[in-house]
Amino acid sequence: MGDVRRLTARLKRPLVLVGMMGSGKSSIGRRLAARLHVPFHDADEAIETAAQSSIPEIFARDGEDYFRDGERRVIARLLGHGQCVLATGGGAFVQPATRDDILARGIVIWLDASVETLVERTSRRDHRPLLRTGNPAATLERLCAERRDAYAMAHIRVASDAGPHKRTLDAILSALEDYLA
Repeated sequence: MGDVRRLTARLKRPLVLVGMMGSGKSSIGRRLAARLHVPFHDADEAIETAAQSSIPEIFARDGEDYFRDGERRVIARLLGHGQCVLATGGGAFVQPATRDDILARGIVIWLDASVETLVERTSRRDHRPLLRTGNPAATLERLCAERRDAYAMAHIRVASDAGPHKRTLDAILSALEDYLA
């Protein structure tokens, strides 16, 4: 526990989790925040609260451009919360203005998962607008290819595989320790 407290004491910026939908940003982010004894924020939840609508409803009613603009504003606000863990939506870091703000104000951790892992995880619930049409596996493969270069700009990359979350959490803490050294 002492090592984690020393690590937390060295955090001067929010930890921002980026990656594809299903990579574990929210579930691992909650565990990471608890382990570090810092607040956890989920950008998608904050967007839904601010809009008083679900993300699929926002997409259907107002379109993706409108959603991305609101997402950028919400993330900018959450980045001002100091020491915390912030889980972003899968497409947030791909947007140049949002990405620039996150890179400047946070420590960015890319949770990189295989397409197979993403398909398995995202098939558990039907709440992702970008996966509601066509073949979800093909859509995820295309999105991974389109977003890889943006995600690669993260400060830290950690594999988020199909194994236990504890393994990914330990890998994040180790990579964070190295990054802050």
